Amino acid sequence: MTPTHLRHIHWGFIGCGEATEKKSGPAFTQIAGSSVSAVMSRNREKAQSYAERHNIPRWYTDAQQLIDDPQVDAVYIATPPSSHATYAIMAMKAGKPVYVEKPLASSYLDCQRINRVSQQTGIPCFVAYYRRMLPYFLRVKELVRQGAIGNVISVQVLFSAPPRDLDYNQTSQPWRVQRDIAGGGYFYDLAPHQIDILQNIFGPIVRARGYSTNLGGLYQTEDSVSACFQFHNGLPGSGSWCFVSHESARTDRIVLTGDRGQLHFSVYTYEPITLHTSAGEEQIVVPNPPYVQMPLIRNVVEHLQGIAECTVDSVSSTSVNWVMDRILGKM
Repeated sequence: MTPTHLRHIHWGFIGCGEATEKKSGPAFTQIAGSSVSAVMSRNREKAQSYAERHNIPRWYTDAQQLIDDPQVDAVYIATPPSSHATYAIMAMKAGKPVYVEKPLASSYLDCQRINRVSQQTGIPCFVAYYRRMLPYFLRVKELVRQGAIGNVISVQVLFSAPPRDLDYNQTSQPWRVQRDIAGGGYFYDLAPHQIDILQNIFGPIVRARGYSTNLGGLYQTEDSVSACFQFHNGLPGSGSWCFVSHESARTDRIVLTGDRGQLHFSVYTYEPITLHTSAGEEQIVVPNPPYVQMPLIRNVVEHLQGIAECTVDSVSSTSVNWVMDRILGKM
């Protein structure tokens, strides 16, 4: 079964947290042929307040009611990862396309479940790996393809950040450090964008292993991870993530080493892309749109309208979870 192309996409939001306020939510209403018809949160006051503040006609406290709403054509899932598979499968079985926040699910096995249902129903499931379409990362990809640093021979991910204030609260810890909700700790929350953009540039990672530990003792999940991996073409890579570092050690960098130079870029801070070659150092500034998910959401809307094709789907996103689960020893 293939959904009929629609001229106007009426969205229903499952979840209305921080990510929907600026990163994604506004894009759904600013793109031609797209609007938001309903929102759902298990918290009644939160759902009602969000609907009123954003001029959304209807709100619910039950996901099935939102999915069954005849005025909802497609569903945006903006909840923690542990519920992604459940809500995505519910929506697809109801014949409604899905756009899911990253990571696709809290495990590789749940990603496979989503893919099976999408294949069986013919209903697409898209994933919010929006960095693939941001001008900043498109420029990085272009530099690599143009051979700005020659043949790439090494990839290195370096990420460190100090604990967040909420990490010190032993009685009410953030969901991002609860394995049963997030799939892991901050690694499972932040590494997906890094892994996805690298696979978008270099192709799939086919080997991965890692070592993870908890050194800070602030929560149960890993706070320090080291990994090595290899892309399908043999290109080796490594990564180091620490979420309990000192402020002075804060780092957000990916280093691509080639046989004719080196390229540095960030994933979260969008620092100027730095190109090192025999000609010297060049700083490349590439601005992104104010609502970072807008280019991808526009592509999703146009796909559902039948005027474009969006390839940022559940199948292309599942390998990210495979890599993370391999690094954390979950499989």
